[in-house]
Amino acid sequence: MDAEVARADPARLPTIRRVGMGAPVNWLTGAMGDLSQAPLVAFFHGLVLALVGVGLSVSLLSAWGAFWTMALTFGFILVAPLLAMGPYETGRLLEAGQKPTLGRTLLVRRALRADVAALGVGLFVLFALWLRAAQVVYGLSTFTLHETPSQLAAFAFGTEAGRVMLLTGSAVGAVFAGLTFASVVVAAPMLLDTRMGVFAAVATSVRAALANPGPMLLWAALIAGLVALSAVTGFLPMIIIFPWLGLASWRAFRDLVAQDGMLGAEGDGG
Repeated sequence: MDAEVARADPARLPTIRRVGMGAPVNWLTGAMGDLSQAPLVAFFHGLVLALVGVGLSVSLLSAWGAFWTMALTFGFILVAPLLAMGPYETGRLLEAGQKPTLGRTLLVRRALRADVAALGVGLFVLFALWLRAAQVVYGLSTFTLHETPSQLAAFAFGTEAGRVMLLTGSAVGAVFAGLTFASVVVAAPMLLDTRMGVFAAVATSVRAALANPGPMLLWAALIAGLVALSAVTGFLPMIIIFPWLGLASWRAFRDLVAQDGMLGAEGDGG
């Protein structure tokens, strides 16, 4: 790990550390070890999310068609960090030498507060804006509602209008994904510290992303790739991928943000 940067400012924001390009791989490797210490708890969270994903995909595909299924699946990535409070808490308990249980990780009392709710509202606003932007891009590209993935793929890759839609949609999606990632990559797990407000957590998250552009781009690409792999294979891999990424995100937070008296000095409080 390189020298620390961006010392805590007068508003008492935590110190941000610089990490090397290998850090994201280390987070995933360490999280795999965490999975082995609490497999039943971790995989239960993944199973619930996988079942929700499968159910929503089947329902959306039959009712609204392939495009909306794809758009809503991408939108899910925007709000997923807030759904991982259970895996974050699992990582926190393991780090503290405590045994994670379903009771402590299904209802995370540290997350039942206004600051976490405020972050959730912000993410859902971005989610709604993404859906509107996707609708505009799709509506300007075709008058046809493609009902199956094969029809949508044939349009997207086989026609000039479809290729323009892909490029435009990818650019718009990248903006939303980048804003969301920078805002929550550290903020979501950081809010398990009940003394930390949402604005300070988001500011710290953005600072961490700006201080480590290379590793953060790699981390974002790894997350996007694993989630995309899960989506195109029916969401069942999410049973493993969701808790794995959640535990790795906890490790990323602990690596990127110097504690400066955070969490470790705070009473456990369950």
